[in-house]
Amino acid sequence: VEQCICNRIQADDMVLEWVAYSTTKNGLKLTMDNLEQFEHEVLNKKNKSKQSFRKEETHNRTRDIHSLQDLIKAEEEEENLLDSYSTPAKGSQKRALTTPEHPHSKRSAALLASPGLLLSPASFSPSATPSQKYSQRGGKGEVVVTFGAVQGTRWVGRKAVGAGVQLELLEGAEDSLRCSYKYMFQRLRDVRNVLTEKIEELGEGLRSHFNIEEFSPVSLPAQDSITVLGQVCCDSNGKLNAHSVLLEAGPEQGGQQVPVDLSELKEYSLFPGQVVVMEGMNATGRKLMASKLHEGVPLPFYTSEVKMEMDEEPMNVLLACGPYTPSDSLTFDPLLDLINVIVRDRPDVCLLLGPFVDSKHEQIEKAQVTETFEAIFSRCIESIVDGTKSVGCRLVFVPSQRDIHHHFIYPQPPFTLPNLSKDQAQRVTLVPDPCTLLIDGVTFGLTSTDILFHMGAEEISCGTGSDRFSRILKHMLTQRSYYPLYPPVEEVNMDYEKFQSYGQMLLTPDVLIIPSELRYFVKV
Repeated sequence: VEQCICNRIQADDMVLEWVAYSTTKNGLKLTMDNLEQFEHEVLNKKNKSKQSFRKEETHNRTRDIHSLQDLIKAEEEEENLLDSYSTPAKGSQKRALTTPEHPHSKRSAALLASPGLLLSPASFSPSATPSQKYSQRGGKGEVVVTFGAVQGTRWVGRKAVGAGVQLELLEGAEDSLRCSYKYMFQRLRDVRNVLTEKIEELGEGLRSHFNIEEFSPVSLPAQDSITVLGQVCCDSNGKLNAHSVLLEAGPEQGGQQVPVDLSELKEYSLFPGQVVVMEGMNATGRKLMASKLHEGVPLPFYTSEVKMEMDEEPMNVLLACGPYTPSDSLTFDPLLDLINVIVRDRPDVCLLLGPFVDSKHEQIEKAQVTETFEAIFSRCIESIVDGTKSVGCRLVFVPSQRDIHHHFIYPQPPFTLPNLSKDQAQRVTLVPDPCTLLIDGVTFGLTSTDILFHMGAEEISCGTGSDRFSRILKHMLTQRSYYPLYPPVEEVNMDYEKFQSYGQMLLTPDVLIIPSELRYFVKV
C-alpha cells in the first residue's frame, strides 16, 4: 500500500508490475528485500520517464498569441531583473529595451503588429508596408465596361438616410440557410440520390416543354430513333472531350452509361454534370449516335406586385467583391477607397462579396499575421459599417470559399457578427453563398464561388456561334443551379444534401452576379 501511494499507481497495476518483474527474475518470492529491489529497479524508473514526458509535453505545447505575449513579457522582466544585479561589461553597446519613442521591444513589437490596425478609415499603421503596385496603378476610377444608357444617368441613391428599402431573401428567412451545419458526414448513396432527383426533375421539365411522350433506356438496342434522358459525364478522370462523352441515365431509364458519338451534331455545348435530352440511334446498345440535343429550359422570372412609378428615381445598388487587399500587402487600401466611393455616391444598397480575409493571400499562406483571422475580419466589417454610417445604406455581406476564417463548405452559411450594435444590425444583412435576393421587386442571384472559371475549364463546344461566357451563363439558367458542374473542382467541398435545398435557383434572377478571375463582362 505504501508503494502504491508513493508511486501514484493503482493496486491492480502494482500486482501486474510485480508479476512481470518476478517472472523475469525466475520467480522471486515476495519479501521485503525483494520489494525494495523491485521499487528501485522498476517503479523509480517509471516515475522518471513520466516526469520527463510531462516536461517535454509542456515544452512542445502549441501556444496561442496571448500566451506568447505573456511569455515574452516574463522574459523581458527577467532580463531587466538580471541587468539590475549585474555590472555592464566594459565597452558594452547594449541598447535599452524600452525608450519613450518605442515603448515595446523589437520582439514584442513584431508580435503585436497586426493588419487589423490598418482598417481604420482615418489612417494606417506605420508598421505595415503600403502596396507600391496599388498606389502606382493606372486608370484609377476608369469605367471599363458599360451596359445600357449610362450617359446623363444620376448615380446617386434615391433613398434618404433611414428610409426603408425592401430587401429580403427570396425564399424567406425560414427556408434559407441561416446558420452553420455539420458536414463531412456525406454518404455516396446520398449524393447519388440527389443527382438522381436532379435528373428526374429537369427531365420532367424537358419532357413537357418538348412534348416528349417517354424516354427510352440508354443501353437498350433499337433500330429506330430513340429519345434518352441522362447526365453528361466523362469516361475517365481526365478532361471531357468530344470522344470521351458518356450519358448516364437515371434509375427509371436503367441507370446505365452509354458512350455518345457527337459527330452528327452540328452544334453542341456540354460539360460534366449537365442534364440533357438526346435523340439518335443506338442499334447495338453500346453507343448512341446523337442527332439532336435539348439542353434545358430556364425558369420564369419573378413577377413583382409592386409597380414602380414613372417619376420615381431608380434605386442605386453598388456591388463589390473581394479580396479587398492588394496582392503584395495586407493593407486594406482598396477597401478604404471603396468606403469613400460609397460615401460619395450614397447608394441605397451595397452588395459586398468575399473574400474579406483571403486564404490565397501570400502573407496569409505564410502565416505572417499575428492577429487571429476572426479579429481581422471583425475590424474589416466594423470599418465598413462605421465608415458608411452617414450614408445609411443597407449592407449585404456574402461569404466566400476563400474566407479563411469561415466554414469551407458549399453551400456556405452566412457570417456571424455578434458584436454589432442594435443600430448597426438594422443596416446589415448576412446571407449565405449562394442566395437569391429580392430588392424592391428586383431579384439578384449571387454567388461568390468562381463557377465561370470552373466550368470554363471543363466545357466543350462546337459550332455554337456564341462566346464561352454566354454559354456558361445559359447553362446555369437552364440547369437551374448556381453550381451545375459535377464532379466539382477539388477546391469546392460540396455538401449535396444542403446543395439540393439551398443551391438551386427558384426562378431566373433579373440580375445574376458571378465574380470571377476571368475578364469582366456585362451580358443580357
